[in-house]
Amino acid sequence: MTEEHFNKRYELGNTPWDIGKPDFNLIQIVSTMAIEPCKALDIGCGTGNNSLWLSQNNFDVLGIDTSEIAIQKALEEASKTNVKCTFFVSNFLTNKIEGAPFGFAFDRGCFHALKSDEDRKIFAENVAAHLLNDGLWLSIVGNADEQRDRPGPPQLTARDIVNSVEPYFEIQSLVSSYFGSNHPIPPRAWVCLMRKRSLK
Repeated sequence: MTEEHFNKRYELGNTPWDIGKPDFNLIQIVSTMAIEPCKALDIGCGTGNNSLWLSQNNFDVLGIDTSEIAIQKALEEASKTNVKCTFFVSNFLTNKIEGAPFGFAFDRGCFHALKSDEDRKIFAENVAAHLLNDGLWLSIVGNADEQRDRPGPPQLTARDIVNSVEPYFEIQSLVSSYFGSNHPIPPRAWVCLMRKRSLK
């Protein structure tokens, strides 16, 4: 999906993924896995709900997105809530992000938007390149086990995820869940926590 696609969606307000609060899966994983506050990268941060939550929990957060509208909203929200957070417009697939290496990377719905195994491998390799050795990546991904007859996020199988990330990451947990959502029937999701493989 292109930058224009997402900018258009934000212009039209057609952004069902923007739920106005952090995704409960992020809160749960950071809390239960006792992920220590560190320098964090939120890839495809949208309007910043998850970045702001991380920042409020002592992470030093950089949020990036291809949509200028989303980043503007994130900056406004950070200013309004007086939360220290850095946001800027950038395409993670084509740009090296300043501030690396990070201890923690998060994406909610970016990885799954890539159509091919090859593109997903490139994304995973890029995440690894931005992380410290042993850095963690948490990805929330549309789950192909859900049979649905309505629009929703792109869906991957567990095998799709494993095939793409295995060369660069050890999977710490891969759990079937659902997206934090304002819809009465939230879309199913995979919640995948990975640790960067040590360089030999």
